[in-house]
Amino acid sequence: MGEFETGRLIYLVVLLAMVGGWFFMQTREGLGKTLQHAAIWGMIFVGGAAAVGLWQDITYQTGRGQIAVNSAGQIVVPRNADGHYYLAAEVNGATIRFVVDTGATDLVLSQEDAARAGLDPETLIYSGRANTANGMVRTAFVKLDQVRLGNAEDRDVRAVVNQGEMDGSLLGMGYLQRWGRIEITGGELILTR
Repeated sequence: MGEFETGRLIYLVVLLAMVGGWFFMQTREGLGKTLQHAAIWGMIFVGGAAAVGLWQDITYQTGRGQIAVNSAGQIVVPRNADGHYYLAAEVNGATIRFVVDTGATDLVLSQEDAARAGLDPETLIYSGRANTANGMVRTAFVKLDQVRLGNAEDRDVRAVVNQGEMDGSLLGMGYLQRWGRIEITGGELILTR
C-alpha cells in the first residue's frame, strides 16, 4: 500500500472512530454528563487532527503536478510553495508525478513509478551508477515507449530507474532537451516545442 493510500486509510479509521464514538455516546445510558463532555471534547480534538491531516493531504495532491497548456501550445507549470516545479506526465499510459530537475542528467524513475509504467524493477540490470545527494546509487537504463506531457508525445524516451530510495521521479535534462525552449518567469516554468 502506498504512502498516500496508508494516510487516507488512517484518516478514514479516525473519522470512523469519531462517528462510532459519537453514536456510542448518544445511545449509551447511565454515563455522567462530565464523562460525556470529556468524550465529546476528545472527539472534537481527534476530528480536528484528522481535518488538519486531510487538509495537508489535499493541498499536497492539488499543489503538485498541475500544468496548463496555453493557446500557443506551451506547457505552463506553476512553482510550488516549496520552490520546486512539479508536473504529471503520462509514461507508458500511467500518470507519473515528476519534480523538474535541471541538475539531473536523465529522466529518472523511482522503482515504484517504474512498476506503474509497466517495467519490472526486479528484472532490470542495474549496471549504471549515479552520484546523488544520498551518495552513489545503481541505475538501470531503460527505453520508455511513450511519454506524454500536455499535447506533446515522445516515443522511445531514454530514462533510468534508480535502485536507491527516492521520494518521486525526476524530469531531468535527458527529457527537457526535447523541448525547444525552457523558460522560468513570474513563478512559472514554460516549456515550448
